[in-house]
Amino acid sequence: MGIGKNMSETKGRVLGELREETNTNNNNNNKSRRNRRHRQRKMSPGQKLFQTCNEVFASTGPGIVPSPQNIEMLLSVLGGIKQEDVGLKPEMPFFSSNNPRRTPKITYLHIYECKEFSMGIFCLPPCGVIPLHNHPGMTVFSKLLFGTMHIKSYDWVVDLPPHMPTIVKPSSETLTPDMRLAKVKVDADFNAPCDPSILYPADGGNMHWFTAVTACAVLDVLGPPYSDPDGRHCTYYQNFPFSNYSDFSRWTIHTRGGKNSI
Repeated sequence: MGIGKNMSETKGRVLGELREETNTNNNNNNKSRRNRRHRQRKMSPGQKLFQTCNEVFASTGPGIVPSPQNIEMLLSVLGGIKQEDVGLKPEMPFFSSNNPRRTPKITYLHIYECKEFSMGIFCLPPCGVIPLHNHPGMTVFSKLLFGTMHIKSYDWVVDLPPHMPTIVKPSSETLTPDMRLAKVKVDADFNAPCDPSILYPADGGNMHWFTAVTACAVLDVLGPPYSDPDGRHCTYYQNFPFSNYSDFSRWTIHTRGGKNSI
């Protein structure tokens, strides 16, 4: 897999809008919430998303989920973002694969990052894959802007039923330290336009992988962002079916120990 980070060549209008709004926000930190909401009525969708993220993640942190009211507010704003708002089209070079013998390269368009949250867009050519990875201590909002994508996600199994065979219990006799039991949360195709999705620090499919059925683009908002100094590494995993116990819909997950910051 290759994920290229692009911070300067992107032509999408949303990038310039958000950077402009960042400068404006820094000069107006003392404005009231009422004034911010008034300005939002005149904002573009991209600027409104940035301003909403500033408000939603202002009082959160690692493992701290925004309030239900703030979650609904951000989902509503994110749901209104369309592909034309970010200036992306499936015909752009980001979404083509020149060499069918190679794994398609995925491009990450960086929009904004601070200590509280980050924003960016993943551009996947057909058959592009973002492998199974986690989001430690994060609340993540995602919006499929266009295309069809298969998403498979997992959560760690926390409470094992008493009647489950002991061979699946996480002990030194049954599982190595690098093995851990997980359960499937989502395993489905998503077609744009569709509602934005959300995952939580310990629920909602915190570990997931993306497979592009067609060329597609995904807008991601992470709160807080990955941070190696703070121990929030992006760790990739390998999954193994636990077919003998399919009634529990669980899988064993083996970490490769690979860490990568996007």
